[in-house]
Order: sequence, then structure tokens, then C-alpha cells
Amino acid sequence: MSTNRVSFEATPNPATMKFHLHTKVADEGFDCPTAQDAESSPLASKIFGFPWTSSVYVGTDFITVTKQDWVDWELLASPLTGLIQEHLDNKEPVVVQIVKHSDVEDPNDSPLVRNIKSVLNREIRPVVALDGGDIVFNKYEDNKLYIHMRGACAGCPSSQATLKDGIEVRMKELFPEIHEVLSI
Repeated sequence: MSTNRVSFEATPNPATMKFHLHTKVADEGFDCPTAQDAESSPLASKIFGFPWTSSVYVGTDFITVTKQDWVDWELLASPLTGLIQEHLDNKEPVVVQIVKHSDVEDPNDSPLVRNIKSVLNREIRPVVALDGGDIVFNKYEDNKLYIHMRGACAGCPSSQATLKDGIEVRMKELFPEIHEVLSI
């Protein structure tokens, strides 16, 4: 039996709940927007077994679950916490394979792109993870930085404010050549 019990908390996205696993389950987070994308996580696949599941994000030591609008967290949060805890107590794997993202250093990256990825990974992603989300580099071209917003950030009512008033302001401050940050 695990000594650290799974706990949950609301995120800024009312459709998404963050479940703290209290143990490291992955070296990096990854998004599972559909059941087919959850094949590298037996736990995410299990959660997709429920018809109310919209998406799952597996973080390094947490999972965020986004539900359909027709069901309330008051009905789901506690039973889902129990299911996740049982999965961990049974020592079932949370992750069986990590999907690499484009935010990993590529030898072909320009010095600017390497620096952008470094700031995203060092500064932005840890802050966003506190709310159960993630920001992943997509590309930089024509003075525009394109990112993916995942987990609780995807579809969050405050994601546009996070993007424009937080991430874009900080990235322009550090890299004047960036004119705009866009989510794709």
C-alpha cells in the first residue's frame, strides 16, 4: 500500500482536475488528447475507458484529466482518485514509453531556438505545471513562436491571458526578435 495518497485539486480550467501522484512517473510530460494517444500510458488508457473523459495529460508526478461538460467533478473526483490510487497500489505502470516532443534540443536548432527552448523548459513549463498544464515548443519562424498548450491549459478560459500576458510578455522581454507567441 502506498504511503502517499493520491490527491486532487481544481485547475484554472473548470473542465480539468489535477491529480497529484506524489511520486515521479515520467521524465517528461505528454498529452493524450484521444484514447489512441494514450497507448504509452496504461493509466491514461484506463481513464479513457470512461465515456466522460475528454483528454488526459500525464505530467512527471501528476495527471490532469479533462471531462466532458455533461458530468460534474463533484461526482467524479473522489472515485477517480480511488481508481488512480488503486492503479498505483497495484504497482501497475503509469507510463510504458515516453513520447519525445519538439522541445528537446535538436542539433539543427539555431542558437536562438535553443535559448527559447531552454527558457520554456526552465522558466515557463514549471510554472504552468503547477496548474496541471504544459507548454511545448512547436516552431519558431518569421519572428513568431508557436507553442502547444496541453493538459489543463488546453481549452482553459484563462489560457489566452496566460499566453499573451504571461508567456508572450516574458519571451519578448528575453528575445526582442520575437514579435508574437501563438498557440496551435
